[in-house]
Amino acid sequence: MRKLILLALISTAPLAAFAQGTPTPNRLDGSGVSPANASQLPTPARYGETEVDILGSYYQQNGDHSAVEGGIGSQHLTDTAPTILLNVPLDSTTRLSANVGIDYYASASSDKIDQVMSSPSASDVRYHADFGLSHLLTDKLTTLGAGAGVSKEFDYLSFNLVGSWARTSLDGNRQLSVSGQAFFDQIKLVTPAELRVGGTRNHNYGSDTRQSFTLSLVYAQVLSKRLQASVSVEPVVQRGLLSTPFQRVYFRDRPDANGQLGTLGTALAEVLPRLRYKYPASLRLTYYATDLMQLRGFYRFYNDNFGIRAHTFELEVPVKVSPFFTLYPFYRYHTQTAADYFAPYLAHVSTEEYFTSDYDLSAFSANKVGLGFRYAPLYGLGRFKAPFGGRITKFKSLDLRYGYYRQSTGLTANVVSADLSFTMP
Repeated sequence: MRKLILLALISTAPLAAFAQGTPTPNRLDGSGVSPANASQLPTPARYGETEVDILGSYYQQNGDHSAVEGGIGSQHLTDTAPTILLNVPLDSTTRLSANVGIDYYASASSDKIDQVMSSPSASDVRYHADFGLSHLLTDKLTTLGAGAGVSKEFDYLSFNLVGSWARTSLDGNRQLSVSGQAFFDQIKLVTPAELRVGGTRNHNYGSDTRQSFTLSLVYAQVLSKRLQASVSVEPVVQRGLLSTPFQRVYFRDRPDANGQLGTLGTALAEVLPRLRYKYPASLRLTYYATDLMQLRGFYRFYNDNFGIRAHTFELEVPVKVSPFFTLYPFYRYHTQTAADYFAPYLAHVSTEEYFTSDYDLSAFSANKVGLGFRYAPLYGLGRFKAPFGGRITKFKSLDLRYGYYRQSTGLTANVVSADLSFTMP
């Protein structure tokens, strides 16, 4: 029953290799290859190699505004997420990609769903797998892609489908890409123990559904020898169950067991509208200041029909310390307004149609700062012969990254991620 907290916070994407001269056209937006955007192929020179990335991350957070407890209580959470990415050439124009992994989390807040310490809800495991297929057409400029995936945890089962199209200019300096993705979720209605029909031990949960549809439009261009840019819009439509059924809300006008107002009172489960529109737009700039340093800037504007308006700024400065060793400090600032339906603990009134005390929907600002490094020697980190088939495997690069996050609500987090990349001919 893992709730995705601060989705934009956790990033395990490795630093792209330092480009010399004109960057690879299919990587102008800097996002790399993934099943969710299968149109982004490597250059033709890489068609003969299978690329493998072994990623791992550890995330830990602390705070005192648990949505499970109505806006109070511990937000302590840890999450460990190993992942394997594969990019396999099927022929000179077709590639298969895969993203397979698990997430194991332990959460003090979800432990309070049953109001019993060390309950079964204290931890959970999410399994996920995504697969994509991309094909370069005979014009060598157009790429089509399609993919599908599945994700499973205790209270969620999600399937997704994706399709993409990308067109690169003849000179390789411009690219327009369009992709669409649809998620179909089945949600188990796990409610707080005291709100369950039939008593606290009743585990005959009901279910509900949610659908999410995303359209992504990205235009990227090399503006000069040193500057490249991309702009994107990614409208999202969600319908179905958008609230989290085990998150409590306490009202100032609902009396407690002794008939007193303004105390703990009686909780209800969070209720949010069943339709949401999101309108994000972003700008990304990469400037090759010198042969040894890049400047990577990012700005994102976000708006939705829940009343949230947000701005995100990020700056990353990769610096080559040696021909094979790169450091990249980064800083990220985020600010947002509160959703129309948010109020803190004991601030809602029972006449409201929608209500939440989830601080992810509150007004806050946040800072994230960190440092990463990449080691990528010319001939790789080393070679070994695979046990099956005897293929020579080349360790290509190692990326390590640490980030510290602090929110104005008091929530703090640390995240460490690693990426070991290698290829097989």
